[in-house]
Order: sequence, then C-alpha cells, then structure tokens
Amino acid sequence: MPTLNLSGAMRLLMLAAVFVAGVWSQSSGVIDDFIFYLPDIQFLAVQHIWLTVISGSLAIVVAIPLGTLLSRPSMAKVAESVMQVLNVGTTIPTLAVLALSMSFLGIGTVPAVFGLFVATLLPITRNTYTGLKGVSPALKEAAAGIGMSPTQRLLRVELPNALYVIFAGIRTALAINVGTVPLAFLIGAGGLGELIFTGIDLYDPVMMLSGAIPTAMLAIVVDMLIAITAFLVVPRGVNPSRT
Repeated sequence: MPTLNLSGAMRLLMLAAVFVAGVWSQSSGVIDDFIFYLPDIQFLAVQHIWLTVISGSLAIVVAIPLGTLLSRPSMAKVAESVMQVLNVGTTIPTLAVLALSMSFLGIGTVPAVFGLFVATLLPITRNTYTGLKGVSPALKEAAAGIGMSPTQRLLRVELPNALYVIFAGIRTALAINVGTVPLAFLIGAGGLGELIFTGIDLYDPVMMLSGAIPTAMLAIVVDMLIAITAFLVVPRGVNPSRT
C-alpha cells in the first residue's frame, strides 16, 4: 500500500508540474514564440529525418553483413582486430569526423551523410557480431546434424536467434544518429541544428528549444518504431518481451 500511495503522489506531482508549466508557457508567450518558428521546424525536421534515414540505412546495409562476415569461423583470426579498429573509431568525436569529411568531400549533404554513417556503423556491427557469436553451439550442431548447409544454418538458425541483439544495436545506433544530425548544420547540411546553433549564437532560448525539443521527440519516436519492429519481427522465445 505505501508503494501505491507513493506512486499516486508522484503522478499527482507530475500532473501539477505539467499544469504549472502549461500556465506559465501560455502567460509568458512562449507558446506563441514556438508557433512563430513552426514553419521552420517543419521544413528543417524533414531535412533532419532524411539525413537520419539515408545515413542510418547505409549503416544498416553495411554493418549487418560486416558483423555477419566477422562472426564466421574463417574470420576468427582477424575479427577481433577489425572490431578493435572500429572501437578506436568511436573515440573520435563526431564533430571531428564531420570536419574531416568536409575536408575531403566539401560541404553539404554528402560529407554529413558520410560522417553520420561512420558514427552509426559500430553499434550495429558490434551487436551483429556479438549476437551471432552468442548463438548456442548446440543449436548450430543440431542444424548441422540435420544436414543444413552453412548458409542455411546462418539464415534459418543463427540470424533469427541473434535478431534481438541486432535490433538492440540498431536502436542504439539510430538514437545516436538522430542526436548527432544537428551537428550536420555546421557543414551546411541543414536539419534542426540550424535552429539550435542559431539560437545559441543569438542567445534566443526559444529558437534553440524549437530545434532541441523536436530533435528529442524524433529520437523517442525512432526508438519506439524500432522497438515495435523488433517486437513484431524477432521470433517468440528469442525476444524476452514476448516470452
């Protein structure tokens, strides 16, 4: 009972905080200021989404086959070395990656997509590799015992059992991607970073929040969509949320 009472009190406190914030926003004119930036938010959000979709899709298309290849027994001698190289790559700040991309590819969408692609690549590769290496040897032996070829074992046994871990990597990678896209504005690629960084330069908190809040909301939406997809795609018994 005390737990229920505490939970109810927390809900009431949160509702009261939301109500007070709403009253303050209305009386201070903040909502009107947000509405003023609404056309900019809509236009820049489309750019933001496209940058995420293009770079994220490229990362998925490259990372899953790469992680799968590294998980094969024939690659055992070089797999850890390649993973270490990828790990070292993540220590480089994304802004530095974008700057290097701009040095070689100029300014605009292309270097931004490349930099975001690099930032998104590792979590998916690592989780694909880890998920496939974590498949029970007994399952692999059973599949081999009934005459499955290595390709059949990969497609029918290993990948289905590794999907939950792979989707976890995709969720992490795309959340990083959405949060990193604002930096693409600094090299001329657009996105909601235009409102964020311009708001910082002009010391305009409303403009800055007009970019920051939609970015946070996009990250939440993307995470929810990937979670729903994983729930529907990952086989029962492999996905803990469906057992």
